[in-house]
This record gives sequence, structure tokens and C-alpha cells, in this order.
Amino acid sequence: MRLPSVLALTLVLLIGSPVMRAQLTVPPYDAPRGPVPVATTAQEPKTPASDVSQNSEGLIIGNGDLLAVSVYAAPDFTKEVRVADSGDITLPFIGSVHVAGLTVEQAEKLVQKQLADGHYFTRPQVSIFEKEYATQGISVLGEVQKPGTYPLLGNHALFDAVSAAGGLTPKAGNTITITHHSDPKGEQTVVLAPNQSFTPANNVPVFPGDTVLVSKAGIVYVVGDVHMPSGFVMENARLTVLQAIAMAQGANTTAKLDKAVLIRKTPAGPQQIPLALPKILSAKAPDISLQPEDIVFIPRSEGKAALRRSLEAMVQAATGAAIYRPY
Repeated sequence: MRLPSVLALTLVLLIGSPVMRAQLTVPPYDAPRGPVPVATTAQEPKTPASDVSQNSEGLIIGNGDLLAVSVYAAPDFTKEVRVADSGDITLPFIGSVHVAGLTVEQAEKLVQKQLADGHYFTRPQVSIFEKEYATQGISVLGEVQKPGTYPLLGNHALFDAVSAAGGLTPKAGNTITITHHSDPKGEQTVVLAPNQSFTPANNVPVFPGDTVLVSKAGIVYVVGDVHMPSGFVMENARLTVLQAIAMAQGANTTAKLDKAVLIRKTPAGPQQIPLALPKILSAKAPDISLQPEDIVFIPRSEGKAALRRSLEAMVQAATGAAIYRPY
């Protein structure tokens, strides 16, 4: 009868020891680290409405334009509508909506609001895409080969508009002014490189309804007894008589330098100004600054009668001269 008592006492002593307690203790549950997973709901895919509104921001809807209007997850609502002369389009449920004069993004928000206010859709996502511009081409004017209005649809850059007009003329300047249809008061000025190249920095976007105006460069003419009679584009604001003659590769040996004249257009008509080229060359007289459309005429030494030619004949000779750019 003592054996069970001794056995019980032994078990009590063992359980009370630190080693046994460590072995019998159940380790705590180690919870997984990191955030607890949360059930998620499927997000609605990005609709074409947001893409179209970003790409078409600033494009103005006009009368006669063809629009594609759709609502996400509502294929029966997809419609192609033409903007009426009143500026309205007719859509299911909401009827007439005035969209002329609005940007694509503004029209999307307007249609979306009317559909939501009429409880036809819950949080509708509207997409409007300009499929055809009826009247809003890009006008390219000034010193281009074929000025006019060109129906460039979608996203285009300045180079596209100038190319559609046949490119720049030899008389084109380095400044192009863009008037955006969405902001008529805010003109954008683009300055080209001296060789009239379009770099990525100045090949800016243009949109239907914009007006592109290419400036005319100042041109001076050197005619008469010089190596290369022609007209020269004034790349800089200041061009002198000697610089212009140098562009014409200098005067011939038969030139009568002391009889050279400068012909300048004035409100009263062409004005003839004597040029004392020998004194200018010897620094005894100041070199005269030229103005756009000035004509430097250097006659031949045996052709004193050439000075008796009419100013109109000199102007005509200068007008027919080839135009060169100093680069």
C-alpha cells in the first residue's frame, strides 16, 4: 500500500521541478507576422472615359462635329451623334444636351451629371470621343508655301501643321505665334533655331481650331555690280551696309563705289540715300545700319547712266533676286 503513495510523491516532486515545468509547458501560439489579410473587393477597371478626357483636354466641341458617346458597362447606350447647328446633341433618357463650346472633358461631366440626376445610372462613367471635326481645322498663315486651314484631327505637333502647309518659305522668320482656340488671349511664341529646325522643345502640340502664324524675316537686297546680287535674311536685328555687301561676296573690280546708293521705303515712297563707300571702307564715315526691305545698289564704273534708271527699276531688280540665309 505504500508503493502508490511513494509513486505519487515522486510524481509531485518531478512536476514541481523547473526542468519538468519547461517540458510540460505548452508553447504559446506564434501568430503570423505582417498585416492580417483583409478581404478585398474587385475594383472597377479604368474606363476609356478617363483616358479620352485626358488626351482630349482643351479640344473644343463645335457644330457639326461627330461624337461617340458611351457609358461604361452599358453597351446599349453607346451612340454616335452629330452636333446640331444649335450646338446640341440628343442622347437616350436625357434628351438634348448643349455641348458646343465645351471641351470633351466638360461635356463628359455634363452628361454624367444629367444621367445621375435623373437616376438613370448610379455613378455613371461617361466617355466622349471626337470622331470627326467638321469645322475646326488648324489655320497655318504667314510665310509658308501654302497658307490655309488644314483638317488635322487628333493630337498633332507644330511640325505637322507647318508640313501640311508645304513648309516654310525662304522669307520666313524664326518666330512662330500660336493662338489656341481654347485660350484666344494667350498666345504662345515659338522661336526656332537659326537654321529653322524644329527641336523637341519647340515642336509644341497644336489642336483643331488653333492658328499658326509664321513671321516674315527682315530682308535686305544687294544688287548691281557685286559678285552675287541677291536678297539676304536679317538673322540679327542689326545689319550694316558693309556686312550686306560682304554677304554678296563683295563688289566687282568694275564697281563704282563712290556712286553707290541706298534705296529705302518710306511712307512718302522710295527714298534714295547716297553711300560714300570709299569713306566707309576707310573708317572715315560711319557704317550705316540697314532696315528690312532696304536695297543697296552699286553701279558699274562705265555705267553712269545706270544712276539715271528709275527707282522702280531698281526695286524690280531687287524683288527678282534670290533669297539667301546667312548660315
